Amino acid sequence: MSAVYLNTISENASRLGMRLHESFSEHTRDLSITRGSSLYLEPDDKGKNIRKQLDSSSDREKLDAMKRLIALISKGRNVSEYFAQVVKNVASQNLEIRKLVYIYLLRYAEQEPDLALLSINTFQKDLTDSNPLIRAMALRVLSGIKVPMIGSIVILAIKKCAADMSPYVRKAAALAIPKCNELDSSHVTALIEIISTLLRDRSPLSIGSVAVAFEAVIPTRLDMLHQQYRRLCRMLVDVDEWGQISLLNLLLRYARTMLTRPNEDEIDVDIKLLLTSAEPLFQSRNAAVVLAVTRVFYYASPPSYHPRVVQPLLRLLHTSREIERVVLGYLFALARVRPALFAPHYLQFLVRTDDLGRVKQDKIKLLLIVATQETYQSILREFIDYADDPDDEVVRAAIRAVGKCAQENPDSTPQCLTALITMLNNPRGNSAVLVLKHLVQSHLTNSTSGLPLDIISNLARRVEDIRHSQARACVIWLVGQYSESGQPGAGISGIVDWAPDVLRKCAKGFATELPIVKLQIVTLAAKLLVLCPTDERLSLVGGYVFSLAKYDLNYDVRDRTRMIVSLLAGLGLPESVVARDSAFETRGGVVLRREQARVILFQGKVAVVDDATDDTVPNAHLGSLTLITHKPMRSDEHLPDWLERGVESSLRDTVDDKPPPAPLPVFNSPATRQTKHGVTREVPSSSTPTSASKPQWTDLDKFYENDESEETESEESGEEEEEETEGASSEESSEEATEHDP
Repeated sequence: MSAVYLNTISENASRLGMRLHESFSEHTRDLSITRGSSLYLEPDDKGKNIRKQLDSSSDREKLDAMKRLIALISKGRNVSEYFAQVVKNVASQNLEIRKLVYIYLLRYAEQEPDLALLSINTFQKDLTDSNPLIRAMALRVLSGIKVPMIGSIVILAIKKCAADMSPYVRKAAALAIPKCNELDSSHVTALIEIISTLLRDRSPLSIGSVAVAFEAVIPTRLDMLHQQYRRLCRMLVDVDEWGQISLLNLLLRYARTMLTRPNEDEIDVDIKLLLTSAEPLFQSRNAAVVLAVTRVFYYASPPSYHPRVVQPLLRLLHTSREIERVVLGYLFALARVRPALFAPHYLQFLVRTDDLGRVKQDKIKLLLIVATQETYQSILREFIDYADDPDDEVVRAAIRAVGKCAQENPDSTPQCLTALITMLNNPRGNSAVLVLKHLVQSHLTNSTSGLPLDIISNLARRVEDIRHSQARACVIWLVGQYSESGQPGAGISGIVDWAPDVLRKCAKGFATELPIVKLQIVTLAAKLLVLCPTDERLSLVGGYVFSLAKYDLNYDVRDRTRMIVSLLAGLGLPESVVARDSAFETRGGVVLRREQARVILFQGKVAVVDDATDDTVPNAHLGSLTLITHKPMRSDEHLPDWLERGVESSLRDTVDDKPPPAPLPVFNSPATRQTKHGVTREVPSSSTPTSASKPQWTDLDKFYENDESEETESEESGEEEEEETEGASSEESSEEATEHDP
């Protein structure tokens, strides 16, 4: 018996569990708790019943089918085959289904224009719906259907929604204007009238979208803003965040086109209104709004207003990596013009370990700009530390920055040179050679000390350890250019001791060098032979180098060797050096003397070339993509220049700008009023001591005491009025009784 009871209990328990599971699934189906995520993970073969669900009479089945379709669209699947079934549900009473249908139609209406036209009547009907959300959605979809033949219908819909009572619908109408203009540009005249109507809108919700439509359709018709300029400035604080950006850009263009350039002595009243209205937006949580306000202050205010942009930009610097990249572009553009603004805040620009590679390079450039005489030592130590960064590009930027410090601040030159020479031991410090070359060529050659030769001698001793081709060629060029010695001594006369040894080392591995290095080795041999053509050992090494270069696979090396051998023909060199064979056939012409060949070899390139190229565009404007990409972009718009004299200020005068009317005069004589029974009573005027001399409260207790006294007085006056009224009524009643008494 016990076994039977146990089986019965277990069966009932399993049935109850199944019933609870079914009930829970049924009640949570609309909430998408159990099935919401499966829409994106289900196999492709489970979408076969979508067509059946779309044709179902159940809203739940239709909603589930539309969710599946939107999920497939998000995965990149083409589900245009269900277009006919989806269009049938465009007039569904379920708002969620209608939203998803609208999304689907926007995606595939261009591919099925004939079927999309079937839903036009439904959208026109929805424009009169009582729900403003439905009206806005209908207009959004109607303007998003890219079928040129419905351009006139879209214009009528936009014009109707532009006069709608709901600001949300008017916002949708403004956003539909650029779409309609892109669809059919022949309706520009009608669109201009609609924009003119929307510009007079006093709702902050829609005015930002109107600015977007204005910029997209008629960006040059700034004269339409004369009457609206001051009102738009006052509305800036109440506009939505992204609308503030468009409105700020529009007002900035208007100010630079229609107003007079401001200066420290005189600022136009309307420009000051724009700056005053935009300054509170520095506290916006949206970084794009802060950058837009910075752009307004930089391009529309005198220099005395520029310090106000410093703290807002520094606040955004550590918000996120994406924002930091953009803010650094703004800071770099501002610091190039006004470095003193950001010099006290150089600690904010120090490179962090987790910064992106490009951000590190931008920070190094920014630190170099804001460095002052007091902060050079600290910033220079930072640059030396950055030379150990894992990123090669950051190492190159840091080494170039050390060289710039040596140029800008002569006091730090010895420290910079010591650091650069130390960096040569770093396998990734090849850029130090290029920087040292520039320093020697531009500044140190004019020094009377022996420091330039010490630098070159240190590089010459390390020539075998430098493997970077460009750096190796640079060292060889320096050795040849500064190999002349004015002091006779041991070794080859007129040549420093380390120059022939460098040629010997390079000659041993000539065949394995790259072409850029081979060209410099051939040039070094020619320079040394010009300095001392009589030395036998030098002639042998030079001839060996020329013979190898004569048969090199690179035609540039062969041509350079042929030219140099012809150049040295007048020096009386041995036959082994200038071998005359089929490749180097003696040609007629002028034979150069030793002094002429020396001028050509040593003074052929006297210009100082800085190898540290700057990839920034000098004319990049704030708000342009050029600040971020460091390349000219087609989409960048340049601000117009200021006019010599702005337009008349009276064009911007409106009724709102007129001063309020003067108050009516107050007489001291008591006023009188006549009751309905003909009784005339005196009414105390506003100038009497009772009403004029109101107490000045100093604390909360006195305020409540005065309030209680006023209530008491009002009650007493009310009782007196009631007594007078009762007396008057009793007198009237007695008079009436007397008249009717026979």
